[in-house]
Amino acid sequence: MGGVSDREPKARRRPALAEAIAILRGLYGKPEPPAVTDPFQQILWENVAYLTSDAKRAEAFAMLEQNVGLEPKRILAAPLSTLQQIGRKAILPSGTAAKLYQIAEIALEEFGGTLRPILKLPLKNAKNALRKFPSIGEPAAEKILLFARAHPVLGLDSNGLRPLLRLGFGREERNYAASYHSAQEAVAPELPRDFDSLIEAAQLLRRHGQELCKRSHPRCEACPLRGRCAYAQAAGTEPTRSRPTGSRRRREIVRSRRPAPHPK
Repeated sequence: MGGVSDREPKARRRPALAEAIAILRGLYGKPEPPAVTDPFQQILWENVAYLTSDAKRAEAFAMLEQNVGLEPKRILAAPLSTLQQIGRKAILPSGTAAKLYQIAEIALEEFGGTLRPILKLPLKNAKNALRKFPSIGEPAAEKILLFARAHPVLGLDSNGLRPLLRLGFGREERNYAASYHSAQEAVAPELPRDFDSLIEAAQLLRRHGQELCKRSHPRCEACPLRGRCAYAQAAGTEPTRSRPTGSRRRREIVRSRRPAPHPK
């Protein structure tokens, strides 16, 4: 007889997006509203301490606000040494001051010092305008438009994208942009249309990617979504017996080398 044996594991369905978000909300609680929503300030936030922790980024942003200001003209007038001091919070501090000057120049020369009119543009045009700034690709542009409540799109960084891909929304490709578009296409039919729900989803997915669904050594055993996660099922989440180390390991080696006792 053909067919699948009852002993073989049955494939479990991918959770609906709303179901996954509800589970993550139960795990992490309802997130606070984004601290920065103005489009120009969000670009500063992305660049003031690039590739570092949220805590250091918030500290650098606060230093910029207090010591310089968050307006393009004030940034351009700031001493280089001041911006360099702020940039020390970043993993790559040497280019931070230059990027902040560049951001201020673009805002003044191309947008008259304010990015608010960008929010009224069609989605494609708004994204293209934001992508003129350093470190702002399509995902960051979509997140800026989402947090500014201009366009209802699910803007995700790499930490937020990873859980979606692992749950089975789209495919992970060699090219990051292709992976992003694949996930966005897969999740599109399930996206809510209101800003509150989309912002919450983006925040919870990002936090999950930071805390449990990490790029290296994900903590699948602690994840409440593991039973519905294609990645966790492929990797296997059963606890494994730890290998003995140190003195315990040496004792086991000694015992293994002793001759077996003769039967009585």
